[in-house]
Amino acid sequence: MSQYSWNTSLYEKNHAFIWQYGESLLELLAPKAGERILDLGCGTGQLTAKIAENGTFVQGIDSSLSMISTAKFNYPHINFVAADARDFQVEEPLDAVFSNAVLHWIKQPDAAINCVEKALKPGGRFVAEFGGKGNVGAIVRALLSVLSEIGCQEPEALNPWYFPSIGEYAGLLEKQGFDVGYAVLFDRPTPLEGGSAGMVNWIEMFAGGFLSGLSDDVREAKLSRRESQIINSVEERLRSALYRDGNWIADYRRIRVVAVKNSY
Repeated sequence: MSQYSWNTSLYEKNHAFIWQYGESLLELLAPKAGERILDLGCGTGQLTAKIAENGTFVQGIDSSLSMISTAKFNYPHINFVAADARDFQVEEPLDAVFSNAVLHWIKQPDAAINCVEKALKPGGRFVAEFGGKGNVGAIVRALLSVLSEIGCQEPEALNPWYFPSIGEYAGLLEKQGFDVGYAVLFDRPTPLEGGSAGMVNWIEMFAGGFLSGLSDDVREAKLSRRESQIINSVEERLRSALYRDGNWIADYRRIRVVAVKNSY
């Protein structure tokens, strides 16, 4: 849901784990026939289609035009619309809002929660999973360290993600009229596709925001070479901790939350 430029073909080819792990989140959503449900940050539509199989009236939204275009191609029978998590609106109140692997891209969480609250009926539920406190901590530390060493000013400001604790996020939900019935933070070490290229693929797909701090003269003519050097340096720092038997593992930590909009 960020303004990140997504390569949807690589997303679907190398990062199918995003929606495959999200399938178990559907058990918490428990969609019922006839319900009106929004998939917030639908990506290329795989989980939206799973929700639709239950006879629900489901719509998928994503801020990425390329994601929405691919979702429409994949599932032409489902309604997909380009919209931002921070200012979307719906035509009729919803029974549920579902979101998988999206909210850690939203660095204005209050705005997203406010939109969700306004979209739901009283008693409507919000079911979400996203990166929690400490998510990809080793990867982030390696990126920041390499960028700092090559002279990047304030590399922390380049971090594109928001990884809250349970207490922080539950508090934000409660302030905006939700009762939080379930919240859990858990480690989920995640094998990456691509064998020995798995970490490079992951950084190029998801962590490109860290490379935006390169100076203009570096970015002009030497961008791909410089980026490659940075990514390779990060990869080497991570090898001992996250590389096993020819495959990379990302040190994911996830939050899952189920909250219900107050009826009073």
